[in-house]
Amino acid sequence: MKTILSLASLFLYLTFASGCSSETSAPPVAEAPAATAAIDGTQFLLDTEPDGSAGVIAVRESAADGDDIVITGRIGGSENPWIDGRAAFSIVDPSLTACSDIPGDACEKPWDYCCQTDKLPTSTALVKFVDDNGKPLAVDSRQLLAVKELQTVVVQGKAKRDEAGNLTVVASQMFVRPDAKRSE
Repeated sequence: MKTILSLASLFLYLTFASGCSSETSAPPVAEAPAATAAIDGTQFLLDTEPDGSAGVIAVRESAADGDDIVITGRIGGSENPWIDGRAAFSIVDPSLTACSDIPGDACEKPWDYCCQTDKLPTSTALVKFVDDNGKPLAVDSRQLLAVKELQTVVVQGKAKRDEAGNLTVVASQMFVRPDAKRSE
């Protein structure tokens, strides 16, 4: 039995030792996110709601590329409104009804707005928090900003339009409205 344990220990040692001494091995994948995990999300969060906010539909209709905007929406618009590993997510105009707002609806993912998918193309916007080079921060929004699906957020930032008319908000700050259902 001791011989088997000794051989197993020797095998593990050689496996790890050879992996550490290899000059061509790539760095562990976990090293890259660790550097950005130290980002303090509170720098992006506002204590009070900013004035002059408009819903996603109104901002999509009026904002030009580069305009300063204040936009209100609920996190959602698809089964997964998050850009995994990035500080980016989609929001939906507050006038749309999430499945959870329909009495008796038992939808498992009410933030996908499956009851109003025909309205989503003109009622959504992408929100992203970026670094100094304009790249989305490499940290998940849920951890950075402590947000979840269907929360209503008011975002300050700059409008970014593409050729198809889609709206991205390059966010500078955000206010998270208190959840009305929890405060009742």
